[in-house]
Amino acid sequence: MRGYKAILGAVALGLGVLASSANAQEYPTKPITMIVPFAAGGPTDTVARSIAAAMQDYLKQTVVVENVGGAGGTIGVARGARAPADGYTITMHHIGMSTAPTLYRKLSFDPLKDFEYIGLVADVPMTMIARADFPPKDLKEFLSYVKENHKKLTYANAGVGAASHLCGLLFMSAIGVDFITVPYKGTGPAMNDLLGGQVDFMCDQTTNTTSQIKAGKVKAYAVTTPQRLANFPDLPTLQEGGLKDFEVTVWHGLYAPKGTPKPVMDKLVKALQHALQDPTVKQRFNDLGTAPVPLERGTPEALRAHLEAEINKWRPIIQAAGTYAD
Repeated sequence: MRGYKAILGAVALGLGVLASSANAQEYPTKPITMIVPFAAGGPTDTVARSIAAAMQDYLKQTVVVENVGGAGGTIGVARGARAPADGYTITMHHIGMSTAPTLYRKLSFDPLKDFEYIGLVADVPMTMIARADFPPKDLKEFLSYVKENHKKLTYANAGVGAASHLCGLLFMSAIGVDFITVPYKGTGPAMNDLLGGQVDFMCDQTTNTTSQIKAGKVKAYAVTTPQRLANFPDLPTLQEGGLKDFEVTVWHGLYAPKGTPKPVMDKLVKALQHALQDPTVKQRFNDLGTAPVPLERGTPEALRAHLEAEINKWRPIIQAAGTYAD
């Protein structure tokens, strides 16, 4: 009798595995949610919506972007980590995935243990911008003005761990002064206050600043890359301003919860690679001063390796600055 029950149990288990495999092969059969851990209108949101539209074209299912802002992106990422591992919730995050383990003393997720990796998406340059009526005329005057008036100037960012926060952290270290930082739940709201003159300046990704710079709604002073950008050939680099080795580019990656079945992951990787080659995505990214990563970087292996390297890069920088969040 016991042997008979054991056989029935094994058969049931086998049938369950087959059913799970069949479901994975049929994936997706309903809409997919892509979590963006920042407010709508910000740079990561812009990247995500372009990629989501192209991925849904490949998957033949709607990919809905859900903005879950707060705590420098950690609230949304934690939700992504806790989601069912069935491929119907994925997460788009940027460089903050690599800095969170050092910045936050209490982190409810582990970037290296709680996710499957779909692939890298884009490397985005950043620009140093200010409200349209900010007094300095060029980069040299800007650097002098910030040093002389740092005690009363306000710098906007998207919260601890956000790209704008990291850029500001490095900028303060590079020029040797502190200024007042004003955190927001995303660079969308931060940009709105910069446009309204409620804050003085910020460092943000080209995906969020290009249209504002070209429309003359903000004043641009420099880019954070080693070389000038094709979209802004007249904008100097911060290195040209004397800030040696100053470089910040913001990479974006796509993640799924740990344990997502391999057949599902394979389809998500193929969907991402389809998006990276999509002409509309390429044009949209070009308009925003960036480009999709090459296909060899849009893979699980490339994302994991890059994430590990970035964690090791940023840990000593953050520890030296002594900036942490609870």
